[in-house]
Amino acid sequence: MRPENQSSVSQFLLLGLPILPGQQSVFFTLFLGMYLTTVLGNLLIILLIRLDSRLHTPMYFFLSHLALTDISFSSVTVPKMLINMQAQQQSIPYGGCISQLYFFIVFGCLDNFLLAVMAYDRYVAICHPLHYSTIMSQALCTLLVAGSWMAACVHALFHTLLLVPLMRPENQSSVSQFLLLGLPIPPGQQGVFFTLFLGMYLTTVLGNLLIILLIRLDSRLHTPMYFFLSHLAFSDLSLSSVTVPKMLMNMQTRQQSIPYVGCISQLYFFIFFAGVDNFLLAGMAYDRYVAICHPLHYTTIMREGLCVLLVAGSYMVACVHALFHTLLLVRLSFGAHNIITHFFCELTVLLKMSCSDISLNELVLFTEGGMLYFLLLCVTLGSYICIGTIMLRVPSTKRLSKAFSTCGSHLSVVSLYYGTAAGVYFSSSSWGSKDIIASVMYTVVTPMLNPFIYSLRNRDIKQALEMCVNRVKFFNW
Repeated sequence: MRPENQSSVSQFLLLGLPILPGQQSVFFTLFLGMYLTTVLGNLLIILLIRLDSRLHTPMYFFLSHLALTDISFSSVTVPKMLINMQAQQQSIPYGGCISQLYFFIVFGCLDNFLLAVMAYDRYVAICHPLHYSTIMSQALCTLLVAGSWMAACVHALFHTLLLVPLMRPENQSSVSQFLLLGLPIPPGQQGVFFTLFLGMYLTTVLGNLLIILLIRLDSRLHTPMYFFLSHLAFSDLSLSSVTVPKMLMNMQTRQQSIPYVGCISQLYFFIFFAGVDNFLLAGMAYDRYVAICHPLHYTTIMREGLCVLLVAGSYMVACVHALFHTLLLVRLSFGAHNIITHFFCELTVLLKMSCSDISLNELVLFTEGGMLYFLLLCVTLGSYICIGTIMLRVPSTKRLSKAFSTCGSHLSVVSLYYGTAAGVYFSSSSWGSKDIIASVMYTVVTPMLNPFIYSLRNRDIKQALEMCVNRVKFFNW
């Protein structure tokens, strides 16, 4: 994000280890052997824990994640070091250097979190053995691991974004802030729209928190479908929180500026949680396909390990996807163009503002991003096509009713999520910007409606809500 007429650092030189030229092959063999031992040893631990049901305990659950983290941590640096030793090529591109730094901090921090979590697990096992299974429940273990991943990613992103502006020659200026023009609202109606969007945002927060709370409290909802739903509620809540509070603050204070780091961070988390939403919707569609098309094997197929893997994979792939596009954007120059005609830092808007060559960004956006979302859409649609085929093959009113009650809520959310984008894009816009309407639908309307869809169309959620209300009334009496 530099003025176009200024040069920038395109690569760095890694001097490597202080090894004498004649000893390069010896050290190469030594480090290659150590790296292969690290990879194979930790993969063996993961495989053994996965295959042996006696190891399906909290301690070994954490150990498997620690083994994966150790493999990843070593793989961030050692392969590049070995390539440099063998090829005598010490250069590393700017994007590669930033990516290596980010993942080094992520996995280094994750190691620390997991070691702390394992220490707590051992404390509970020794000091509270009778309550161990109650305290170290599946939900808590999953929460601790997911929280470790999230905290490590945020920690690494924060330090990486702070470093990026420094990786320029000292005498060069850079864009320090952007101006968000916000929604095209007439001045006299700012108060009305502020109240409207504030109400919608509070409804989104309370509704999704209620869904998460009900799933956590009611043991009948501890099933794969509601496990995915709780993460979808969290993702919707986070997606809305990335953009709406800043928009409301700008409406109220009339201060439209956002710092450079804040803009890049907002972009990263918007792409991240939008990606998580897409992955979770595809995962939920697959869950419904297995429940209806393979009901006798449902518990075997949608086992706990697969559900955790699908959710963790969704967060990981979305994290890498968001980081990839963010790092490609950071390379661009903006010059004096710092006015964003949007209410948040959106990728396509920032690309249009750039005075650099954005052909690589557009290529990656349409290939990697397009293929990723197209694949997820195909998984979702394919699941429902298979469900429809099964239903039509043996038509039954009772069976159709059961299938609709099982899939109705999720199908409504999928239609709302993908339908709003298509509807807005192919229709005329009274706001003058289809992108702004689509963004409002994604970040404000859809996350607000999802809790209503699942609570009004889902009998289990309604029963859990009634039970929760009855408990509150009982304690008030």
